[in-house]
Amino acid sequence: MGHRPRPAVLIAVVIATIIAIAAPEIPVALGAPAPGAGSSAPAALPRDFDWGVSSSGFQSEGFSPDSNWRRYVASGATHDRVGTSVDFRHRYRGDIALAKALGVKVYRVGIEWARIEPRPGVLDRTEIAYYDAMIAAIVAAGMRPMITLDHWVYPGWVADRGGWANPETPALWLRNARRVVDRYSHFRPIWITINEPTVYVTNELKTGAIAAPDVPAMLDRLIRVHREIYRYIHRRDAAAMVSSNVAYVPTVEPVLDTQFVDRVADTLDFIGIDYYYSISPANTGAWHALTDESWLAPVSADGLYYALRHYSRRYPGKPLYVVESGMPTRDGAARADGYRRGDHLRDLVYWLQRARGDGVNVIGYNYWSLTDNFEWGSYTPRFGLYTVKVKSDHTLTRRPTDAVAAYRRITADNGVPTGYRPTRPAEYCSLVAAPASCVDPVH
Repeated sequence: MGHRPRPAVLIAVVIATIIAIAAPEIPVALGAPAPGAGSSAPAALPRDFDWGVSSSGFQSEGFSPDSNWRRYVASGATHDRVGTSVDFRHRYRGDIALAKALGVKVYRVGIEWARIEPRPGVLDRTEIAYYDAMIAAIVAAGMRPMITLDHWVYPGWVADRGGWANPETPALWLRNARRVVDRYSHFRPIWITINEPTVYVTNELKTGAIAAPDVPAMLDRLIRVHREIYRYIHRRDAAAMVSSNVAYVPTVEPVLDTQFVDRVADTLDFIGIDYYYSISPANTGAWHALTDESWLAPVSADGLYYALRHYSRRYPGKPLYVVESGMPTRDGAARADGYRRGDHLRDLVYWLQRARGDGVNVIGYNYWSLTDNFEWGSYTPRFGLYTVKVKSDHTLTRRPTDAVAAYRRITADNGVPTGYRPTRPAEYCSLVAAPASCVDPVH
């Protein structure tokens, strides 16, 4: 995922904040009850519901080869250098064992183009063997791989040619993607073609990889490669599950959806959702998610309900999968709002089950992330079920947070129990999917 400042998303959050400040009396005027009022119980989930964990290549593998992001880090534009990260590259077997012990069914990973094709047309057989062994280990542990083809990183030689500003990049991208699909489709993975496309474009603009006039062309090219690789995957496996995941931005997501999701909806087997931050008249601090203090942004769990409901209404008939969701802390310290990772996870699952009970066809949930990792420029924000002190612990020991036990219980019970109630009250007049989330709250 991405947690660093992103200008376009910042504008979106500012707009949402303005709406939040301007609309505090709306639910009072309509006499709407606060969301979560009453004693509604979480619905049971189907036995085939997918519990999982998410990660990405560049953020967790370490020892990164030349790429657009390796160059950006080397330029001094980030707080920290990526270095070893949590060294998933060499410790993947241990991390896969940790995931298996959680009881999850899905492990999301990335296959890094920069790692397997370090020079044009030259494949690194050692790195391909690593990915072969890693994917095989996930399957051997009883989990299904969720493979991301593009998590914002491409080889340095592609950057030399102009990156996504170059009209030849889609053909190069597709050549690599088809190679990956050919190699791993027999494992029947879930496929994510492009991670958070609108944020991808914004990051390329922020880092100077593209100029503002190139934005429409990059979006068009991402849409083209998504559609083409979707068709290619389905020629290999007619029953494949293929999608792209959306970085859900409260209130203004419908506007952002028009830039990508609406244009590829016919080539999405499910809607992938990344949900993190919330906003309401009582807490308009979502803007912290776009600063170096993301851990101060509100993370009200009931917002997940509204994000899911939004997509169930916008794309009726499409299954929904929460590809990423979690909560940041500062270097693993307690949050100012007192929210503990385990409580937040249970609360998120409660609201997911409430959505399912209200007819929303949500089929899976991945926690971001199994371990702390390189959050696109910094090791300070911590999202891991297992914390890793990359900058101060050369052993890179994985230390469990309280959410590890919480997730094990959730996967064992297939959700939270009927008697569970959230540890935090739902937001009054949530603006996660305004205006509907404010004027039509869940009861």
